[in-house]
Amino acid sequence: MNSSEMLYIYDAKLSNPNGDPDEENRPRMDEEINLVTDLRLKRYVRDYFLDLGNELYVQKVEGKSVTAEERVTKLKLEKPEDILNRFIDVRLFGATMPIKKNNLQFTGPVQFNWGYSLNNVDVMENSITSTFTAKEGKSQGTIGKDYRVKYSLIAFSGVLSGRRAEKTLLREEDVMLMDKALKYAIPQQATRSKIGQYPRLYMRVEYKDSETVLGDYRSYLKLERTEDLADISEVVLKLDDLVAFLEQNKEKISKIHYFCNPQLVLELNQEKICFEEAMKSFTLCEIG
Repeated sequence: MNSSEMLYIYDAKLSNPNGDPDEENRPRMDEEINLVTDLRLKRYVRDYFLDLGNELYVQKVEGKSVTAEERVTKLKLEKPEDILNRFIDVRLFGATMPIKKNNLQFTGPVQFNWGYSLNNVDVMENSITSTFTAKEGKSQGTIGKDYRVKYSLIAFSGVLSGRRAEKTLLREEDVMLMDKALKYAIPQQATRSKIGQYPRLYMRVEYKDSETVLGDYRSYLKLERTEDLADISEVVLKLDDLVAFLEQNKEKISKIHYFCNPQLVLELNQEKICFEEAMKSFTLCEIG
């Protein structure tokens, strides 16, 4: 399998992309930059797989959490290849399995780093009240806090290692399913705190070999403005540096798998442009 690198952008409006349990579930922040962990992104992907009926290693069984040993031994998975053939999430993301007889560790070929907002983000705080019935027909209430970002355009970078893919028996269809998960998972799994989040751009640049790594594509992105954004309609994403960088490395690139939300305004050479036109010199594979 060839190596790939990914750029994934989604936005969050009046929602909480990734609450920090140690900070009253406030959105994770580094001063004015909104942060989202790679675990939150992988959770979206796993939940999408579950919705499609895929069996995962990281999942509850009959609504209950189970240990690694219970998960593996109950399914009578005796060999590492049995585990890899059974669980798509292990083939993609790897897993550490503390089992008495033989501790197993699979290093996942697909890794994402933490996502961060490309714009400066304001956090909004509101009080919420819950009322419930106590004994003898009396009502009681509690007051809590609800924290949300005003608007955050969040970008992730990821790598798919072709060499590691061989060791976890990763399949092309696994990667294609992950691509679809990144397009559909977030809006399909909206909860009260997550509603208002939508994928805007995804590109998986597939290289011609299993060794090439070019680096974090986010370094080549610029927004027309980064302050006081409140909606996707106010976003203009400049692609000049990214397109130039990819053009410089064109001989290493096999194809680009992508989707782009039409509401995201892209700009190249100071002109509005669609993704397909911006990347016209590459072989493009749109994710359905």
